[in-house]
Amino acid sequence: MSAVAKAVGITRPHLSAMNHRPASRPRGRPPPPDAELVADIRALVADLPTYGYRRVHALLRRQAEKTGREAPNPKRVYRVIKVHGLLLQRDGERRDERRHDGRVAVDLRNTRWCSDGLEITCDNGEKVRVAFALDCCDREAMGHMATTGGITAEDVQDLMVATVEHRYGQVNRVPEPIEWLTDNGSCYTARNTRAFARGIGMIPRTTPVSSPQSNGMAEAFVRNLKRDYVRLNPRPNAQSVIDQLPGWFPHYNEVHPHRALRYRSPREFIAQTCEALSGL
Repeated sequence: MSAVAKAVGITRPHLSAMNHRPASRPRGRPPPPDAELVADIRALVADLPTYGYRRVHALLRRQAEKTGREAPNPKRVYRVIKVHGLLLQRDGERRDERRHDGRVAVDLRNTRWCSDGLEITCDNGEKVRVAFALDCCDREAMGHMATTGGITAEDVQDLMVATVEHRYGQVNRVPEPIEWLTDNGSCYTARNTRAFARGIGMIPRTTPVSSPQSNGMAEAFVRNLKRDYVRLNPRPNAQSVIDQLPGWFPHYNEVHPHRALRYRSPREFIAQTCEALSGL
């Protein structure tokens, strides 16, 4: 012992104390048990199997806020989901797409609305075509219409009326001009559609030709609707799909977390915005 102490240049009592020092205790608190969190996550992904860990964390945080519990850390949620094999499978590499021109999102509600359509194919070969309208600030799906035929200019005009009534009630014109952003589909660019839009206080706007990505918010909604609702629900025929649409849209507005809204649903974001404005 003395020879070792002399070789390393320290005193013998110091070397002896180092040799008999008790094992250090691990720093920090031990990780909490995962059983309850795993059960909560499994219950969520059973109903919403297309939700990734960020949206799952947003729903867990929402539940914690309602019950007064502490919300789990997002990194812990990711770890638990990964360990238990609940991560989403990738659909493949992202396609190289042209970026949209300009910023679609706006900072104030009721300043820009966007609209687009999608087609849903049923098991019997029937097709349902759906047109919808979103607010480019809060992402709320304010109105929709569905048909087994083609979407006409009259259908778009009815959608405009339903959207205005959703936000303002039965009025002839919107209080302030609102941009109406669409692609170049014939039902949107028809002369009577554009004249009708201007007549109720809207400003028709269309995307550049051959660039549907310029209406990126509507494109994202189509992708979410098909992934989270169309693929997960039975669609034996057109009528069954049309009957389910009134349930899909409220669920999207009330439950679906958005990254741009800090993983709040559109209705949560609207409620928080109104509460903040009322407190000023």
